[in-house]
Amino acid sequence: MRRRKQTSTIPATVLSETRVRQLLEPFGLDLRSYQVSQVLAYLDLLLRWNQKINLTAIRDPEECLTRHFAESLFLAKHAELHGALLDIGSGAGFPGLALKIVFPALAVTLLEPVAKKRAFLKEAARTCGFDKVEARPERLEEWGRTMQLASFDSATSRAVGKLERLVPLAAQCLKPGGRIFLWLTRDQTAGLRSVESAFTWAAPLPIPLSRNGVIFPGQRSGGLEAVSKLNKS
Repeated sequence: MRRRKQTSTIPATVLSETRVRQLLEPFGLDLRSYQVSQVLAYLDLLLRWNQKINLTAIRDPEECLTRHFAESLFLAKHAELHGALLDIGSGAGFPGLALKIVFPALAVTLLEPVAKKRAFLKEAARTCGFDKVEARPERLEEWGRTMQLASFDSATSRAVGKLERLVPLAAQCLKPGGRIFLWLTRDQTAGLRSVESAFTWAAPLPIPLSRNGVIFPGQRSGGLEAVSKLNKS
């Protein structure tokens, strides 16, 4: 009896596990096999959906892995996330949803006003087997008006403009001592330091293989009353 030839469960459109590990190495990331499988499943879904809706301008799988996945997961080298995370302007899920790969116990709320992108986020969470993920249609301004304040342990945002407005609104959503992580350019960090806010900013974390990209970490200080005053000013 002839044996049936086994076919790979990894789609041809994405990378091998060995290649994923090679691409993640400059970022100091050493994922377990099941985490690499989640990366590959997420990446394949992203590339397929991107043919129909605009999720990312990057089409090359290797560049997509380093620019989106590796740059998001790089935070795990410098911070341990726990509790509840608010991801602002999630888009295709970077960094918030991708961080579930390295912090599986994290409860993640994804703010994404575009319905088609929310549909992708829900499908990506299902495909990767993530639990405790909620994709919400509200913008940050709406979320702050309608939801309980000071309920998140951390917040993330990548490639979102109007930081002078985003920062105080995000502070309202964080518990005292909660942390925010912003994926920015060095020029943006210089301008952000001059913005009055409820955060104490730490040194930017240079992102490997990026010319001027950094992760800018801050910690919320003061009580909620002080944060609210800043937001109204």
